[in-house]
Amino acid sequence: MTAFAAEIRYCRGRLALSQEELADRANLHRNYVGMIERTERVPTLTAMEGIAKGLRLKLSELIARAERRAGQTP
Repeated sequence: MTAFAAEIRYCRGRLALSQEELADRANLHRNYVGMIERTERVPTLTAMEGIAKGLRLKLSELIARAERRAGQTP
């Protein structure tokens, strides 16, 4: 989940969105988005779909990006 959270933060930053703006686009509470980004909560599939849509990505693309990130060496 760490790579998924990092990818959300990265994509959100590229779009210059605040957590609150992403939450609005994803129809989620802003605190929930923050908790996902800090890996304090594991998102539901519905939340993941909303976040991907808010980031203007397909969920499959967001997951693929997170998988590539997870495969990178620090």
